[in-house]
Amino acid sequence: MTDQAHSVMNVLFLCTHNSARSVLAESIMNRVGAGRFRAFSAGSMPSGKINPHAIALLKHLNYKTDDLRSKAWDEFAKANNPEAPDLDFVFTVCDNAAGEVCPIWPGQPMTAHWGVPDPSTVTGTEAEVSLAFAEAYRQLNNRITLFCALPLQSIDRLSLQNRLNEIGQTRD
Repeated sequence: MTDQAHSVMNVLFLCTHNSARSVLAESIMNRVGAGRFRAFSAGSMPSGKINPHAIALLKHLNYKTDDLRSKAWDEFAKANNPEAPDLDFVFTVCDNAAGEVCPIWPGQPMTAHWGVPDPSTVTGTEAEVSLAFAEAYRQLNNRITLFCALPLQSIDRLSLQNRLNEIGQTRD
């Protein structure tokens, strides 16, 4: 990891299509962790567009959405892009229970799986779909808030890994 006491740490959120959950997480982290963390998102098979329900929710919550885009995770791999940021943390947010294939990130960043059900697969009324997106946002916001509260300067790597894994199991 970069020198945590003196620099902003880079966080990458990965998901399959980089159209909803990972984009929500990127936006939340850039707000909640502003000044301490810089967040990015990507997908193993990016859809090329952000889900309109994700954009609508973020706009409703006063997030800037102009710079959000769906992109491949290899944009952040040094082998493919020497100018890619050095990553301190990589979190997968795809939901294994839904049968998705989550990308695996090689290298040195701390990693954890923070699976969240995919709101873009929900069918039903507009209210039901909106509720699914709001629930994904709530889960991610809770986990990111917990992560940002960790005493990163005073916790050893093994303890930090355990805490990251515990945060991924947080439901409320």
